[in-house]
Amino acid sequence: MNNPHHSNKIDELIDRILNATGINSQADLAKALEINRSGITHARNKNQIPDKWIVKLYRKFGFNPNWIETGNGKMFLGKDGDIEAAHGEFRYVPKVEARLSAGSGSFDSGAKVIDYLAFQSHWLSHKGSARSMVAMEVFGQSMEPVIREGDTVLIDQSRKDIIAGAIYAVGVDDTILVKRLEKHPDRLVLCSDNRDYEPIYLERDDAMKVRIIGKVIWSCREYR
Repeated sequence: MNNPHHSNKIDELIDRILNATGINSQADLAKALEINRSGITHARNKNQIPDKWIVKLYRKFGFNPNWIETGNGKMFLGKDGDIEAAHGEFRYVPKVEARLSAGSGSFDSGAKVIDYLAFQSHWLSHKGSARSMVAMEVFGQSMEPVIREGDTVLIDQSRKDIIAGAIYAVGVDDTILVKRLEKHPDRLVLCSDNRDYEPIYLERDDAMKVRIIGKVIWSCREYR
């Protein structure tokens, strides 16, 4: 007789992967595995882990196949089969298709996940909410030299309270901007580091319409 309290090993695997990567949902996990959402439902119904999941998770994230299946052993494997994690655990933050404007133009919209960036869990835990973080590419020169066109920034979407002088991703009408914010009693000021760009002053009514997407907590630069 089947034990009604026996957990589905697929559910255990999914929870293990979500916790390890920071992926927020089974739908996003399906995207990472490059399968249809129905593929996860099918696997759950069969209570069987498809081999291609194991291969994909190893190739994409470096997870130890034995850990994926059982939760035992080392979480990550290096190219030679050895552990490749200074503190043993990494979290993966999605990089999405949308791009932040560091100018005054419109942005390329889209929430499609195009990549995942690995960060040490210990480091992320001191920066904010890993599950609320997302990475985006910046275009435009208004935040130079601190943030240049083509840089990738890490945004903590749980941090929306404005700290004067800090950098935020904000939505203004149909544009997502990355700016330093100054909050005054009757207006919000969006400041650029590049002095060629004038501050953007938003009076009370317009400031109320601004969407604070999150605080920029990190950036990186790839040299082409």
